[in-house]
Amino acid sequence: MAHDLPEWVAELTDPRRAETLDELADRLVPLAEHVIDVSRRLNAQLGELNDPFKREALYERVESLKGRVGESLEEVNAEIAASVRQRVERILADWTDRAGGGGPGERELRRRLDREIVPALTRQQQDVAERVAARTSEALEEATQLLLTRIEQLAEPVTDLVHHVLPLAHDGLALAGRISTLSGRARTAGPGPIPDDLRDAGTETSRAFDEAVARLELEWSALGARSATVRAALRGAEESAFSQVVEAMNRCVEELALSHVQALDAAEAKARTLVEG
Repeated sequence: MAHDLPEWVAELTDPRRAETLDELADRLVPLAEHVIDVSRRLNAQLGELNDPFKREALYERVESLKGRVGESLEEVNAEIAASVRQRVERILADWTDRAGGGGPGERELRRRLDREIVPALTRQQQDVAERVAARTSEALEEATQLLLTRIEQLAEPVTDLVHHVLPLAHDGLALAGRISTLSGRARTAGPGPIPDDLRDAGTETSRAFDEAVARLELEWSALGARSATVRAALRGAEESAFSQVVEAMNRCVEELALSHVQALDAAEAKARTLVEG
């Protein structure tokens, strides 16, 4: 195949083709380093896969959800406050148009509005805000429980996967230790041809290396795909929980909208009697 290496690469690197003890020792070292590298990468990926299910990560995820909901609630409260403020400004603008400017009359009107109209509008604003907050809090509690349940359901197969793959990484590191030991034996045996026992050990170690690395690389690749799926699932669960709360919040606002507008209309009508009086 096009990606196959030239024959001379194996001739110069394969421990099974070594002719002297020094060559055997030298060729075993990269094998140990390779197994260590793959095993450590696999260990790191297992850690990344498991990290989102630790207590601290769960706490941060819930707090993130609460923070996002809090920001949305602040926006709704700001809109409610703006609707009240706009009514007061409209009343003042209407009086200014009629009176042809400000002056003492405007200051007097502002005092009467503050005394007779604004308190009612403030109570209305607080009432709507409190009802929306209560509905949001209830929805947030339900969404948080659903989020945690989904994470728990996801954690079970992830834990099983970690328990299945982790021993392979440990076996890889153990194999690297055996390879290093064999390299050391060859190094201390002195120069010269390779004895039969060391040649047999080198052949067996090379075979074990080929099998272990193929298995570790395959598990690492599969684990990467599974990790991406798990991360996407966690993001999806959090987004679903957030959407659930926002939907409940918006539904509450829609239910209260008519009565809120009616209360503002009543306050404005009362204020107009002060303007026309």
